[in-house]
Formats: sequence, structure tokens, C-alpha cells
Amino acid sequence: MSRRELGRVEVMARVRSKQLRVVDAAVMLRLSYRQTKRLWKRYGEEGAAGLKHRSVGRRSNRAYAEELREKVLRLVRKKYSGAVGERFGPTLAAEHLRSEDGLRVDGETLRRWMLAEGLWSRERRRRRHRRRRERKEHLGELVQMDGSFHAWLEGRGAEGCLIDLVDDATNTTLARLGEQETIWAVGEALRAWIERYGVPLALYVDWKNLYKRCATAGERLRGEEPITQFGRMCGKLGIELIAASSPQAKGRVERVHGTHQDRLVKKLRRKQIDTHNQANAFLEKEYLPEHNRRFARRAARPEDYHRRAPRAAELDKIFRLERVRTISEDWVVRYENRFFQLEPQSRHYAPAKAQVRVCEGREGRLTIEYRGHALRWQEIPPPLRPRSEETTRSQQPRVAQGRREKKQKWVPPADHPWRVAAGRAVEKKVQGEIPVSPSLALPCASP
Repeated sequence: MSRRELGRVEVMARVRSKQLRVVDAAVMLRLSYRQTKRLWKRYGEEGAAGLKHRSVGRRSNRAYAEELREKVLRLVRKKYSGAVGERFGPTLAAEHLRSEDGLRVDGETLRRWMLAEGLWSRERRRRRHRRRRERKEHLGELVQMDGSFHAWLEGRGAEGCLIDLVDDATNTTLARLGEQETIWAVGEALRAWIERYGVPLALYVDWKNLYKRCATAGERLRGEEPITQFGRMCGKLGIELIAASSPQAKGRVERVHGTHQDRLVKKLRRKQIDTHNQANAFLEKEYLPEHNRRFARRAARPEDYHRRAPRAAELDKIFRLERVRTISEDWVVRYENRFFQLEPQSRHYAPAKAQVRVCEGREGRLTIEYRGHALRWQEIPPPLRPRSEETTRSQQPRVAQGRREKKQKWVPPADHPWRVAAGRAVEKKVQGEIPVSPSLALPCASP
């Protein structure tokens, strides 16, 4: 019996013992007087068992047919079951049964059926550890961004990293699959978000050198703020870059990672997708629209804080790598061990020893700019290194160890100026012109 039925038994027992009247029992049970009289009559005839619900033990009139239950469970075993990390959950399985097999079953009903058949197991809830941060109130006020490394293709293709962008207020999601979490991967994902929704006010990222880095000793002495290539891109767009100190700080995008690692992996398996390009096409056309329809929510305030997206040409000048280089005396710029000869410029002349900005696009296209203007250049081969005497000696074959020749003492030849002068001095001393000095009495070779 349920708790409510046991309470009715207790009240009717007090009516039988003359402690209460039927009118009082109606007030205590919050029933009408006529309904309480029916319960009192049934209690008098059948006892406590008469107060049980008449439908106990009977099949519900709205229950699914047994044939449908068996058919659904057979499909779940065949298509949506497997190991703990591979099997579909009841909610996802119910969606695919409706879309692929044309069978409409409520997710909670399917959960009970799968539990009864051992096709699903309840997961233990973790104890609440941290207080969840309140969401932002407006769309575009804060976007969380992170990369997730996972076996997205389950061995059918190369492993990759899924770049996720999640709006903090609405859970609106955009994702791109690439090989690594590189500057080009995150830049393309952010550009796709801007082209679709606009420029957000702030971006919540990891504390990585890709997004933010610590200042060097020289930068600390000069009081300079360290900036990365991605930080420069966000600065040009007016996006505030916020670095999280822990994964829990950006929990919304981390929870979206978990959803993708469950649902997206299984959907990619059903579609037999084995390349990143195919996965991105599936994300764009099917998965993300369905994901946002299901999991996105309304913002607390209706205003959209996204700013207008720049034109494509402006975005091309923002999403590129930029490095400062110095022009040499012969108007050559060196970049990545490549040499570029600047051609004579009709305008925007760049003098030697001036600093220029070398810009590299996604496809490897290079431009050299001086004060915001592009310069004409031509790539030249690297200069040849001079072959010094030491280099020549080092290239000569070495004598085997143990057979090294003994270094001979250098002896001046007979016609050396030292010997000639010394010989003349000895002759003069012999003739008695000046006394002979022992230091001049050097051995002289015979003529």
C-alpha cells in the first residue's frame, strides 16, 4: 500500500474507535463527505484491504503493447547496445528509434525497459563539489572556448581535436574538428562563430601559451603585457580574453565536451564517417542544428550583445600571423630562414634598418607591410657560406688514432733575413771592427 492509503487506514481506524466522526475524517483526508462515506463503507466491508486502489496489479489502459516492447528491445540490443562506453543511453536511443525506425517510445519508458532487461545501469551521482557560476544574461556577452582531444572517429580515421565554442547565456554551440589545437584551428572556429553570430564581448579560454602566456623577464622589466598571436587577433576585434585557472571554471564547455563524446561519436559511427572533412560537413548540416534545437535555452534578457561582423577582407587581415623583422643594409628581409629582396617602391619607401611586419595567411601567403602598406618583394636563395681554412681542414680526413705524426720544429732556411744579417755581423767581428757578441754568433750555413 502507498503512504496515502496507509494514512486513510489510520483515519478510518480512529473513526471505528469513535475518536473521530466521518465529517472530521473528510476534513483530515481532504476529500468530500460523500467520498469519505464510500471509503468508510468499503473499510467496514473489506477492512484495510478495501482502501487499496482498484487498479493495483492490473495492466494500465495506456500501456504500450507487449509486441511493441519486444520489438523495441530487440532493436536496442541489435543497434544501440554494446560496452559501457559505446552503448546508447535511453534518451538518445529513443531519438534514433523515432528517426530511423519510426517507433515512438518515451525516453523514461525506454529507460525502465532497458533497466529491467539489463541493457542500462544507473550511474552513481557524484557529490556536489563546487557552486555553479550564474550564467550571463545576454547572448554574446561571454563565449567559452576549448579543445577536446578524443577518439572521435574510433580508429576509422586519424585522431583529432574538437574545438568547441559555447555561449554562456544560451548554450548555443559551434564546433570544428581538426588534427590539433593550433592557432589556425582555433582561429577558424572563432571566425566561423563571428560570421554566423557576430563578434562577442568576451572569450573564456584555457591558460595556455596558445591563448595567453606569462610575461618574460624582459617584458616584466619593461612593464609590457605579453600577447600571443591569438590575443592579437582578439585585440583587433575588441574581444576581451579571459583565461580560466581550472577546468571547473569553464564548466559549461566541459559539459558540452561530455555530451559530444557520447552523442557525436555514436552518430559518426552510424554515418560511417572516417575523415575530418566529412565530420565537419556533418556537424554543419545535421548535428549542430539538431544539438542547438535540443539543448539551447533562452537567455535571461532578450538583447543580443554581439557586435556587427567585419567584412571578409577585414577578417583576412585579422586572422593571420604577424611578426616584426628588420630590413638589412641591402634591403633583404629574413623570415623563417627564407630571404626576401625588397624591390624599389614608387611609394611608401622603407629605409634600411627599418622594421617591417611580415604577415602569413592560412594558406601560407606572405605579405610584407611597412606602416600599414604592402611592399613588393621577390624571394631569393639564401647566401652561400664562405669556406674558411678551418672548415677546409675540418673536412680533410683525419689520421687514425695512434698514428699521429710528430710535429717537427721549424728551422729558418739559409737565405732567411735573420741568418743573412747574423752572418754579416759575425764577419765584421772577426775582422776586428766590433767585439763579437755571443748572441750574434749564430750558426750560419756554409755557402
